[in-house]
Amino acid sequence: MAEKTQTRGKPVMMAKTETQQKLVLMTPSAAEKVRELLDEESDATLGLRIFVAGGGCSGMQYGMTLDEEQEGDVVVEVEGVRVLVDEMSAGYISGSEVDYVDSLMGAGFTVNNPNAVSTCGCGHSFKTAGDCGQARSCGCGH
Repeated sequence: MAEKTQTRGKPVMMAKTETQQKLVLMTPSAAEKVRELLDEESDATLGLRIFVAGGGCSGMQYGMTLDEEQEGDVVVEVEGVRVLVDEMSAGYISGSEVDYVDSLMGAGFTVNNPNAVSTCGCGHSFKTAGDCGQARSCGCGH
């Protein structure tokens, strides 16, 4: 992935390494759980896809799946895990931290997103300052 910039009036492609490194962080517990899931699949082409879609009680919701790299993905390695993010989702999750929590209330991944101005108690949906969607119940009980 590269970024265009101007040098003496000519566009030059520059690597987005700094942006990619700050795209998403992952706690050690989240990385360990993802590595376990990837090991179960026994497919070296897979990585953790993190995406954003409309829905949830706050207007936008996070999604995660094991997937292969697609054209246009931003691909970063975080804590030894290959993370795949489509360009649209990258704008919503930039600077976020993925965590894996295992408690009496249940186990699962959560996203701590500095771009969110409001979130659902379940940690799976959010709203940014630019969102204009209606909040809906996600049935999470929070």
